Amino acid sequence: MLSPVVFLVFLCVISPAAAVVGDGGMTMTLQLERAFPTSHGVELSQLKARDRVRHGRILQQFSNGVVDFPVEGTYDPFLVGLYFTRVQLGSPPKEFYVQIDTGSDVLWVSCASCNGCPTSSGLQQIQLEFFDPSSSSTARPISCSDQRCALGEQSSDSGCSARNQCGYTFQYGDGSGTSGYYVADLMHFDTIVGNSLTTNSSAPVVFGCSTSQTGDLTKPDRAIDGIFGFGQQGLSVIAQLSSQGVTPNVFSHCLKGSNGGGGILVLGQIVEPNLVYTPLVPSQPHYNLNLETIALNGQTLAISPQVFETSSNRGTIVDSGTTLAYLAEEAYEVFVNAVSQAVSQNVRPLVARGNQCYLTTSSVGDIFPMVSLNFAGGATMVLRGEDYLIQQNSIGGAAVWCMGFQKISGQGLTILGDLVLKDKIIVYDLAGQRIGWANYDCSQAVNVSTTTSRGKTEYVNAGQIGNSSPRNDPYTLLLSVILTFVLQALVFGTYSFL
Repeated sequence: MLSPVVFLVFLCVISPAAAVVGDGGMTMTLQLERAFPTSHGVELSQLKARDRVRHGRILQQFSNGVVDFPVEGTYDPFLVGLYFTRVQLGSPPKEFYVQIDTGSDVLWVSCASCNGCPTSSGLQQIQLEFFDPSSSSTARPISCSDQRCALGEQSSDSGCSARNQCGYTFQYGDGSGTSGYYVADLMHFDTIVGNSLTTNSSAPVVFGCSTSQTGDLTKPDRAIDGIFGFGQQGLSVIAQLSSQGVTPNVFSHCLKGSNGGGGILVLGQIVEPNLVYTPLVPSQPHYNLNLETIALNGQTLAISPQVFETSSNRGTIVDSGTTLAYLAEEAYEVFVNAVSQAVSQNVRPLVARGNQCYLTTSSVGDIFPMVSLNFAGGATMVLRGEDYLIQQNSIGGAAVWCMGFQKISGQGLTILGDLVLKDKIIVYDLAGQRIGWANYDCSQAVNVSTTTSRGKTEYVNAGQIGNSSPRNDPYTLLLSVILTFVLQALVFGTYSFL
Protein backbone atom coordinates (compact mmCIF):
# COMPACT_ATOMS: atom_id res chain seq x y z
CA MET A 1 0.00 0.00 0.00
CA LEU A 2 1.31 3.45 -0.88
CA SER A 3 2.59 5.28 2.18
CA PRO A 4 1.37 8.83 2.94
CA VAL A 5 3.63 11.47 1.42
CA VAL A 6 3.57 15.23 1.82
CA PHE A 7 3.04 16.62 -1.68
CA LEU A 8 4.25 20.13 -2.47
CA VAL A 9 2.13 21.91 -5.07
CA PHE A 10 3.52 25.19 -6.42
CA LEU A 11 0.66 27.62 -6.98
CA CYS A 12 2.92 30.57 -7.61
CA VAL A 13 6.12 30.76 -9.62
CA ILE A 14 6.88 34.48 -9.32
CA SER A 15 7.93 35.08 -5.73
CA PRO A 16 11.47 34.15 -4.62
CA ALA A 17 10.12 32.11 -1.71
CA ALA A 18 6.99 30.07 -1.10
CA ALA A 19 5.39 29.08 2.19
CA VAL A 20 3.75 25.65 2.22
CA VAL A 21 1.65 24.14 4.99
CA GLY A 22 2.82 20.59 5.55
CA ASP A 23 1.49 17.59 7.43
CA GLY A 24 0.33 18.50 10.95
CA GLY A 25 0.04 22.21 10.16
CA MET A 26 3.80 22.85 10.14
CA THR A 27 4.80 25.72 7.84
CA MET A 28 7.87 25.26 5.65
CA THR A 29 9.59 27.98 3.60
CA LEU A 30 11.26 26.96 0.37
CA GLN A 31 13.83 29.24 -1.21
CA LEU A 32 13.51 29.36 -5.01
CA GLU A 33 16.28 30.36 -7.37
CA ARG A 34 16.26 30.88 -11.10
CA ALA A 35 18.31 28.29 -12.96
CA PHE A 36 18.57 30.49 -16.04
CA PRO A 37 19.01 34.29 -15.87
CA THR A 38 16.16 36.47 -17.13
CA SER A 39 18.53 38.75 -19.04
CA HIS A 40 18.43 36.58 -22.14
CA GLY A 41 16.11 34.12 -23.79
CA VAL A 42 16.43 30.36 -23.52
CA GLU A 43 15.62 27.91 -26.28
CA LEU A 44 12.56 25.76 -25.53
CA SER A 45 14.57 22.65 -26.43
CA GLN A 46 17.06 23.48 -23.66
CA LEU A 47 14.26 23.79 -21.15
CA LYS A 48 12.63 20.54 -22.25
CA ALA A 49 15.94 18.67 -22.08
CA ARG A 50 16.59 19.98 -18.59
CA ASP A 51 13.04 19.16 -17.53
CA ARG A 52 13.40 15.53 -18.58
CA VAL A 53 16.44 15.12 -16.36
CA ARG A 54 14.68 16.88 -13.50
CA HIS A 55 11.56 14.75 -13.86
CA GLY A 56 13.68 11.66 -13.33
CA ARG A 57 15.02 13.13 -10.10
CA ILE A 58 11.55 14.21 -8.97
CA LEU A 59 10.09 10.77 -9.54
CA GLN A 60 12.96 9.14 -7.72
CA GLN A 61 11.78 10.86 -4.53
CA PHE A 62 8.50 8.96 -4.75
CA SER A 63 9.88 5.67 -6.06
CA ASN A 64 11.56 2.81 -4.28
CA GLY A 65 13.96 2.06 -7.09
CA VAL A 66 12.50 -1.22 -8.39
CA VAL A 67 12.43 -1.41 -12.19
CA ASP A 68 11.16 -4.36 -14.19
CA PHE A 69 11.60 -5.21 -17.87
CA PRO A 70 9.55 -7.84 -19.71
CA VAL A 71 11.74 -10.55 -21.25
CA GLU A 72 11.28 -12.17 -24.65
CA GLY A 73 13.11 -15.02 -26.37
CA THR A 74 14.03 -18.53 -25.29
CA TYR A 75 17.05 -20.70 -24.49
CA ASP A 76 16.09 -23.16 -27.25
CA PRO A 77 18.88 -22.96 -29.88
CA PHE A 78 16.49 -24.28 -32.53
CA LEU A 79 14.21 -21.28 -32.00
CA VAL A 80 15.96 -18.14 -30.76
CA GLY A 81 18.79 -19.21 -28.48
CA LEU A 82 18.84 -16.00 -26.46
CA TYR A 83 16.76 -13.88 -24.08
CA PHE A 84 16.25 -10.19 -24.78
CA THR A 85 14.35 -7.18 -23.51
CA ARG A 86 13.52 -3.66 -24.69
CA VAL A 87 15.12 -0.42 -23.53
CA GLN A 88 14.14 3.15 -24.33
CA LEU A 89 16.93 5.63 -24.96
CA GLY A 90 17.13 9.28 -25.94
CA SER A 91 14.77 12.25 -26.21
CA PRO A 92 12.29 11.59 -27.63
CA PRO A 93 12.58 7.97 -26.39
CA LYS A 94 13.37 5.31 -28.98
CA GLU A 95 12.98 1.59 -28.30
CA PHE A 96 15.73 -0.98 -28.83
CA TYR A 97 15.81 -4.78 -28.47
CA VAL A 98 18.90 -5.88 -26.54
CA GLN A 99 20.20 -9.27 -25.38
CA ILE A 100 20.43 -9.80 -21.60
CA ASP A 101 24.08 -10.64 -20.96
CA THR A 102 25.61 -11.10 -17.51
CA GLY A 103 28.92 -12.05 -19.14
CA SER A 104 29.72 -8.51 -20.32
CA ASP A 105 29.49 -5.08 -18.75
CA VAL A 106 28.26 -2.39 -21.13
CA LEU A 107 24.93 -1.60 -22.77
CA TRP A 108 25.42 -0.83 -26.45
CA VAL A 109 23.12 -0.40 -29.45
CA SER A 110 23.70 -0.10 -33.18
CA CYS A 111 24.16 3.47 -34.30
CA ALA A 112 23.58 5.40 -37.49
CA SER A 113 26.14 4.71 -40.23
CA CYS A 114 27.17 1.41 -38.60
CA ASN A 115 29.51 -0.69 -40.71
CA GLY A 116 28.46 -4.36 -40.92
CA CYS A 117 25.37 -3.99 -38.75
CA PRO A 118 22.37 -6.05 -39.90
CA THR A 119 19.43 -4.05 -41.17
CA SER A 120 16.75 -6.71 -40.69
CA SER A 121 16.06 -9.53 -38.24
CA GLY A 122 14.70 -13.01 -38.68
CA LEU A 123 13.17 -12.83 -35.22
CA GLN A 124 9.42 -12.39 -35.35
CA GLN A 125 8.07 -8.86 -34.92
CA ILE A 126 11.50 -7.25 -34.46
CA GLN A 127 12.26 -4.25 -36.61
CA LEU A 128 15.86 -3.17 -36.10
CA GLU A 129 16.54 0.43 -35.09
CA PHE A 130 19.63 2.63 -35.13
CA PHE A 131 20.45 5.20 -32.47
CA ASP A 132 21.26 8.65 -33.87
CA PRO A 133 22.81 10.96 -31.25
CA SER A 134 22.02 13.99 -33.40
CA SER A 135 18.30 13.17 -33.18
CA SER A 136 18.24 13.10 -29.37
CA SER A 137 18.12 16.47 -27.60
CA THR A 138 19.73 14.97 -24.48
CA ALA A 139 22.57 12.95 -26.07
CA ARG A 140 26.11 13.97 -25.18
CA PRO A 141 29.36 12.34 -26.38
CA ILE A 142 31.88 11.19 -23.76
CA SER A 143 35.26 12.86 -24.15
CA CYS A 144 38.57 11.17 -23.42
CA SER A 145 39.08 13.41 -20.39
CA ASP A 146 35.73 12.37 -18.88
CA GLN A 147 36.24 10.14 -15.82
CA ARG A 148 33.59 7.79 -17.21
CA CYS A 149 35.91 7.05 -20.13
CA ALA A 150 38.38 5.66 -17.61
CA LEU A 151 35.62 3.38 -16.28
CA GLY A 152 35.19 2.06 -19.80
CA GLU A 153 38.75 0.79 -19.80
CA GLN A 154 37.69 -1.78 -17.18
CA SER A 155 35.32 -3.40 -19.66
CA SER A 156 36.89 -2.97 -23.08
CA ASP A 157 39.80 -1.79 -25.14
CA SER A 158 39.27 1.96 -25.06
CA GLY A 159 40.77 4.53 -27.35
CA CYS A 160 40.43 8.14 -28.39
CA SER A 161 39.52 9.37 -31.84
CA ALA A 162 40.78 12.51 -33.50
CA ARG A 163 37.60 14.21 -32.34
CA ASN A 164 38.40 13.42 -28.69
CA GLN A 165 35.64 10.80 -28.51
CA CYS A 166 35.94 8.00 -25.97
CA GLY A 167 35.85 4.83 -28.04
CA TYR A 168 35.63 1.12 -27.25
CA THR A 169 36.19 -2.30 -28.76
CA PHE A 170 34.54 -5.48 -27.44
CA GLN A 171 35.54 -9.02 -28.38
CA TYR A 172 33.18 -11.83 -27.32
CA GLY A 173 33.88 -15.48 -26.67
CA ASP A 174 32.15 -16.61 -29.88
CA GLY A 175 34.58 -14.58 -31.98
CA SER A 176 32.19 -11.73 -32.74
CA GLY A 177 33.03 -8.13 -31.94
CA THR A 178 31.89 -4.55 -32.00
CA SER A 179 33.48 -1.13 -31.77
CA GLY A 180 32.18 2.39 -31.45
CA TYR A 181 32.11 5.27 -29.00
CA TYR A 182 30.45 6.07 -25.70
CA VAL A 183 27.53 8.46 -25.40
CA ALA A 184 25.50 9.72 -22.43
CA ASP A 185 21.73 9.98 -22.71
CA LEU A 186 18.52 9.26 -20.84
CA MET A 187 17.17 5.77 -20.26
CA HIS A 188 13.41 5.62 -19.73
CA PHE A 189 11.68 2.96 -17.64
CA ASP A 190 8.79 2.20 -15.31
CA THR A 191 9.48 2.45 -11.59
CA ILE A 192 7.36 0.51 -9.11
CA VAL A 193 6.05 2.89 -6.44
CA GLY A 194 4.56 1.60 -3.20
CA ASN A 195 2.97 -1.74 -3.95
CA SER A 196 0.63 -1.10 -6.84
CA LEU A 197 1.84 1.72 -9.07
CA THR A 198 4.14 2.29 -12.01
CA THR A 199 5.27 5.70 -13.21
CA ASN A 200 7.34 6.87 -16.13
CA SER A 201 10.85 7.76 -15.04
CA SER A 202 14.28 8.30 -16.54
CA ALA A 203 17.94 8.55 -15.58
CA PRO A 204 21.13 9.46 -17.44
CA VAL A 205 23.34 6.52 -18.41
CA VAL A 206 26.46 6.02 -20.52
CA PHE A 207 26.19 3.38 -23.25
CA GLY A 208 27.97 2.29 -26.39
CA CYS A 209 27.12 3.59 -29.84
CA SER A 210 28.18 0.76 -32.17
CA THR A 211 29.67 1.82 -35.50
CA SER A 212 31.14 -1.55 -36.51
CA GLN A 213 30.22 -5.21 -35.94
CA THR A 214 31.78 -8.52 -36.94
CA GLY A 215 31.10 -12.25 -36.65
CA ASP A 216 27.74 -13.59 -35.50
CA LEU A 217 26.57 -10.08 -34.63
CA THR A 218 26.26 -9.37 -38.36
CA LYS A 219 24.00 -12.36 -39.11
CA PRO A 220 20.38 -11.28 -39.69
CA ASP A 221 18.65 -14.54 -38.70
CA ARG A 222 18.64 -13.68 -34.98
CA ALA A 223 19.77 -10.08 -35.10
CA ILE A 224 18.81 -7.60 -32.40
CA ASP A 225 19.75 -3.98 -31.73
CA GLY A 226 22.49 -4.56 -29.18
CA ILE A 227 23.56 -6.11 -25.89
CA PHE A 228 22.51 -5.21 -22.35
CA GLY A 229 25.59 -5.97 -20.24
CA PHE A 230 25.01 -6.65 -16.54
CA GLY A 231 28.58 -7.16 -15.35
CA GLN A 232 30.13 -5.70 -12.22
CA GLN A 233 32.27 -2.95 -13.76
CA GLY A 234 31.55 0.75 -13.39
CA LEU A 235 29.89 1.31 -16.78
CA SER A 236 27.28 -1.44 -16.43
CA VAL A 237 23.79 0.03 -16.22
CA ILE A 238 23.13 -1.55 -12.83
CA ALA A 239 26.33 0.06 -11.46
CA GLN A 240 25.40 3.45 -12.93
CA LEU A 241 21.80 3.44 -11.66
CA SER A 242 22.69 2.16 -8.21
CA SER A 243 25.43 4.81 -7.84
CA GLN A 244 22.78 7.45 -8.62
CA GLY A 245 20.42 5.98 -6.04
CA VAL A 246 17.86 5.08 -8.71
CA THR A 247 17.98 1.32 -8.04
CA PRO A 248 19.54 -0.89 -5.39
CA ASN A 249 22.81 -2.67 -6.19
CA VAL A 250 21.05 -5.94 -7.02
CA PHE A 251 19.26 -7.33 -10.06
CA SER A 252 17.28 -10.50 -10.74
CA HIS A 253 15.80 -12.45 -13.60
CA CYS A 254 13.38 -15.32 -14.13
CA LEU A 255 13.68 -16.85 -17.60
CA LYS A 256 10.84 -19.03 -18.82
CA GLY A 257 11.92 -22.26 -20.47
CA SER A 258 8.76 -23.60 -22.12
CA ASN A 259 5.97 -22.39 -24.42
CA GLY A 260 7.98 -19.80 -26.30
CA GLY A 261 10.06 -18.54 -23.41
CA GLY A 262 9.87 -15.01 -22.00
CA GLY A 263 10.13 -13.98 -18.37
CA ILE A 264 11.06 -10.92 -16.33
CA LEU A 265 14.19 -8.90 -15.57
CA VAL A 266 14.18 -6.81 -12.38
CA LEU A 267 16.57 -4.08 -11.30
CA GLY A 268 16.00 -4.96 -7.68
CA GLN A 269 15.44 -8.06 -5.56
CA ILE A 270 13.01 -10.83 -6.49
CA VAL A 271 11.73 -12.31 -3.23
CA GLU A 272 11.28 -16.06 -2.87
CA PRO A 273 11.43 -18.02 0.43
CA ASN A 274 13.31 -20.95 -1.14
CA LEU A 275 16.29 -18.90 -2.34
CA VAL A 276 19.72 -20.29 -1.51
CA TYR A 277 22.90 -18.22 -1.81
CA THR A 278 26.56 -18.80 -2.50
CA PRO A 279 29.28 -16.13 -2.35
CA LEU A 280 30.86 -14.66 -5.45
CA VAL A 281 34.55 -15.29 -5.93
CA PRO A 282 36.07 -11.86 -5.20
CA SER A 283 38.07 -9.74 -7.65
CA GLN A 284 36.88 -11.55 -10.80
CA PRO A 285 35.74 -9.90 -14.05
CA HIS A 286 32.76 -12.27 -14.33
CA TYR A 287 30.20 -13.79 -11.96
CA ASN A 288 32.42 -16.60 -10.70
CA LEU A 289 31.14 -19.12 -8.15
CA ASN A 290 32.91 -21.82 -6.16
CA LEU A 291 31.48 -25.07 -7.56
CA GLU A 292 32.71 -27.86 -5.29
CA THR A 293 31.11 -31.14 -6.40
CA ILE A 294 28.56 -32.63 -8.81
CA ALA A 295 26.19 -35.43 -7.78
CA LEU A 296 23.74 -37.64 -9.70
CA ASN A 297 20.77 -38.85 -7.66
CA GLY A 298 22.74 -38.00 -4.53
CA GLN A 299 25.93 -39.84 -5.55
CA THR A 300 28.95 -37.54 -5.79
CA LEU A 301 30.94 -37.96 -9.01
CA ALA A 302 34.65 -38.72 -8.83
CA ILE A 303 35.85 -35.29 -9.95
CA SER A 304 38.71 -33.60 -8.15
CA PRO A 305 37.63 -30.30 -6.51
CA GLN A 306 40.69 -28.70 -8.09
CA VAL A 307 38.98 -29.01 -11.48
CA PHE A 308 36.55 -26.24 -10.48
CA GLU A 309 38.97 -23.88 -8.72
CA THR A 310 39.05 -20.31 -10.04
CA SER A 311 42.18 -19.01 -11.76
CA SER A 312 42.98 -16.94 -14.85
CA ASN A 313 41.53 -19.55 -17.24
CA ARG A 314 39.50 -21.78 -14.94
CA GLY A 315 36.42 -21.56 -12.77
CA THR A 316 32.62 -21.54 -12.86
CA ILE A 317 30.83 -18.58 -14.45
CA VAL A 318 27.15 -17.59 -14.51
CA ASP A 319 26.46 -16.15 -17.99
CA SER A 320 22.99 -15.40 -19.36
CA GLY A 321 24.59 -14.56 -22.71
CA THR A 322 25.51 -18.24 -23.23
CA THR A 323 22.76 -20.43 -24.67
CA LEU A 324 23.90 -23.88 -23.52
CA ALA A 325 26.10 -24.91 -20.58
CA TYR A 326 29.74 -26.01 -20.46
CA LEU A 327 31.74 -28.27 -18.15
CA ALA A 328 35.45 -28.15 -17.49
CA GLU A 329 37.13 -30.66 -19.80
CA GLU A 330 38.30 -32.88 -16.92
CA ALA A 331 34.72 -33.15 -15.62
CA TYR A 332 32.88 -33.56 -18.91
CA GLU A 333 33.56 -37.23 -19.70
CA VAL A 334 32.93 -38.28 -16.09
CA PHE A 335 29.56 -36.49 -16.11
CA VAL A 336 28.39 -37.81 -19.50
CA ASN A 337 29.42 -41.38 -18.70
CA ALA A 338 27.59 -41.25 -15.37
CA VAL A 339 24.38 -40.01 -17.01
CA SER A 340 24.60 -42.64 -19.76
CA GLN A 341 25.08 -45.40 -17.23
CA ALA A 342 22.15 -44.23 -15.12
CA VAL A 343 19.71 -44.45 -18.07
CA SER A 344 21.24 -47.42 -19.92
CA GLN A 345 18.22 -49.67 -19.23
CA ASN A 346 15.65 -47.14 -20.51
CA VAL A 347 17.12 -45.43 -23.57
CA ARG A 348 18.99 -46.22 -26.73
CA PRO A 349 22.26 -44.26 -26.89
CA LEU A 350 23.49 -42.74 -30.15
CA VAL A 351 26.05 -40.18 -31.20
CA ALA A 352 24.99 -37.28 -33.42
CA ARG A 353 27.69 -34.98 -34.80
CA GLY A 354 30.00 -35.96 -31.97
CA ASN A 355 27.41 -35.24 -29.28
CA GLN A 356 26.05 -37.89 -26.93
CA CYS A 357 22.31 -38.36 -27.52
CA TYR A 358 19.56 -40.67 -26.28
CA LEU A 359 16.53 -42.13 -28.07
CA THR A 360 13.57 -42.55 -25.72
CA THR A 361 9.79 -42.86 -25.70
CA SER A 362 9.54 -41.91 -22.04
CA SER A 363 9.55 -38.53 -20.34
CA VAL A 364 13.10 -37.38 -19.56
CA GLY A 365 11.90 -36.29 -16.15
CA ASP A 366 10.97 -39.89 -15.35
CA ILE A 367 14.15 -41.64 -16.42
CA PHE A 368 17.06 -39.18 -16.31
CA PRO A 369 18.80 -38.59 -12.96
CA MET A 370 18.56 -35.41 -10.91
CA VAL A 371 21.85 -33.54 -11.03
CA SER A 372 23.06 -31.51 -8.05
CA LEU A 373 25.62 -28.75 -8.49
CA ASN A 374 27.00 -28.17 -4.99
CA PHE A 375 28.51 -24.75 -4.26
CA ALA A 376 30.40 -23.12 -1.41
CA GLY A 377 28.25 -22.22 1.57
CA GLY A 378 26.06 -25.29 1.21
CA ALA A 379 23.99 -23.98 -1.73
CA THR A 380 22.81 -26.64 -4.21
CA MET A 381 21.39 -26.09 -7.68
CA VAL A 382 19.19 -29.02 -8.68
CA LEU A 383 18.87 -29.78 -12.40
CA ARG A 384 16.18 -31.91 -14.00
CA GLY A 385 16.77 -33.77 -17.25
CA GLU A 386 15.30 -30.80 -19.14
CA ASP A 387 17.97 -28.58 -17.55
CA TYR A 388 20.94 -30.44 -19.03
CA LEU A 389 19.45 -32.06 -22.17
CA ILE A 390 18.23 -30.57 -25.46
CA GLN A 391 15.52 -32.21 -27.57
CA GLN A 392 16.67 -32.25 -31.20
CA ASN A 393 14.13 -34.28 -33.20
CA SER A 394 12.27 -37.58 -33.21
CA ILE A 395 12.78 -40.92 -34.94
CA GLY A 396 9.86 -43.30 -35.43
CA GLY A 397 7.85 -41.75 -32.61
CA ALA A 398 10.80 -41.70 -30.18
CA ALA A 399 12.35 -38.39 -29.07
CA VAL A 400 16.04 -37.69 -29.51
CA TRP A 401 17.52 -35.87 -26.50
CA CYS A 402 21.15 -34.75 -26.63
CA MET A 403 23.54 -33.61 -23.96
CA GLY A 404 23.14 -29.88 -23.46
CA PHE A 405 26.34 -29.62 -21.45
CA GLN A 406 29.31 -29.18 -23.77
CA LYS A 407 33.05 -28.90 -23.20
CA ILE A 408 35.57 -26.32 -24.30
CA SER A 409 38.62 -28.28 -25.38
CA GLY A 410 41.79 -27.30 -23.58
CA GLN A 411 40.02 -25.11 -21.05
CA GLY A 412 38.88 -25.64 -17.49
CA LEU A 413 35.85 -23.35 -17.71
CA THR A 414 32.42 -24.33 -16.44
CA ILE A 415 29.75 -21.94 -17.75
CA LEU A 416 26.14 -21.95 -16.55
CA GLY A 417 24.18 -20.58 -19.50
CA ASP A 418 20.47 -20.20 -20.24
CA LEU A 419 19.89 -23.97 -20.44
CA VAL A 420 20.63 -24.15 -16.70
CA LEU A 421 19.39 -20.69 -15.65
CA LYS A 422 15.89 -21.04 -17.11
CA ASP A 423 12.91 -21.84 -14.88
CA LYS A 424 14.72 -20.36 -11.88
CA ILE A 425 14.75 -17.09 -10.04
CA ILE A 426 18.36 -15.88 -10.14
CA VAL A 427 19.35 -13.00 -7.83
CA TYR A 428 22.64 -11.14 -8.29
CA ASP A 429 23.17 -9.46 -4.93
CA LEU A 430 26.12 -7.23 -5.80
CA ALA A 431 25.98 -5.33 -2.53
CA GLY A 432 26.27 -8.62 -0.63
CA GLN A 433 28.64 -10.16 -3.21
CA ARG A 434 26.57 -13.30 -3.60
CA ILE A 435 24.23 -15.02 -6.07
CA GLY A 436 21.02 -16.80 -5.09
CA TRP A 437 18.53 -19.02 -6.90
CA ALA A 438 15.37 -21.04 -6.54
CA ASN A 439 13.44 -23.25 -8.95
CA TYR A 440 10.36 -21.33 -10.12
CA ASP A 441 7.66 -21.32 -12.77
CA CYS A 442 8.68 -18.15 -14.59
CA SER A 443 5.34 -17.92 -16.37
CA GLN A 444 3.99 -16.79 -12.98
CA ALA A 445 4.32 -13.32 -11.47
CA VAL A 446 7.16 -12.68 -9.04
CA ASN A 447 7.38 -10.63 -5.85
CA VAL A 448 9.99 -7.91 -5.53
CA SER A 449 11.09 -6.19 -2.35
CA THR A 450 10.62 -2.47 -1.89
CA THR A 451 11.13 -0.07 0.98
CA THR A 452 8.44 2.52 1.70
CA SER A 453 9.07 6.09 2.82
CA ARG A 454 8.62 4.83 6.40
CA GLY A 455 11.42 2.29 6.00
CA LYS A 456 9.06 -0.68 5.91
CA THR A 457 9.85 -3.56 3.56
CA GLU A 458 6.89 -4.64 1.43
CA TYR A 459 6.49 -7.07 -1.45
CA VAL A 460 5.08 -6.18 -4.83
CA ASN A 461 3.64 -8.56 -7.40
CA ALA A 462 5.83 -7.27 -10.23
CA GLY A 463 4.44 -9.61 -12.85
CA GLN A 464 1.00 -8.02 -12.59
CA ILE A 465 2.08 -4.41 -12.17
CA GLY A 466 2.27 -3.84 -15.89
CA ASN A 467 -1.25 -5.23 -16.37
CA SER A 468 -2.82 -2.70 -14.03
CA SER A 469 -4.33 0.57 -15.21
CA PRO A 470 -2.22 3.20 -13.48
CA ARG A 471 -3.90 6.14 -15.16
CA ASN A 472 -7.08 5.30 -13.20
CA ASP A 473 -5.22 5.02 -9.90
CA PRO A 474 -5.95 8.03 -7.64
CA TYR A 475 -2.34 8.23 -6.51
CA THR A 476 -1.21 8.31 -10.11
CA LEU A 477 -3.67 11.09 -10.89
CA LEU A 478 -2.46 13.08 -7.89
CA LEU A 479 1.17 12.59 -8.88
CA SER A 480 0.33 13.63 -12.44
CA VAL A 481 -1.28 16.86 -11.20
CA ILE A 482 1.76 17.62 -9.04
CA LEU A 483 4.18 17.04 -11.90
CA THR A 484 2.07 19.26 -14.15
CA PHE A 485 2.41 22.13 -11.70
CA VAL A 486 6.12 21.54 -11.37
CA LEU A 487 6.55 21.32 -15.14
CA GLN A 488 4.77 24.65 -15.58
CA ALA A 489 7.03 26.20 -12.95
CA LEU A 490 10.13 24.83 -14.65
CA VAL A 491 9.20 25.82 -18.20
CA PHE A 492 7.86 29.28 -17.52
CA GLY A 493 9.74 30.23 -14.37
CA THR A 494 12.56 27.70 -14.56
CA TYR A 495 13.31 27.38 -10.89
CA SER A 496 15.57 24.93 -9.13
CA PHE A 497 15.08 23.69 -5.60
CA LEU A 498 17.70 24.39 -2.94
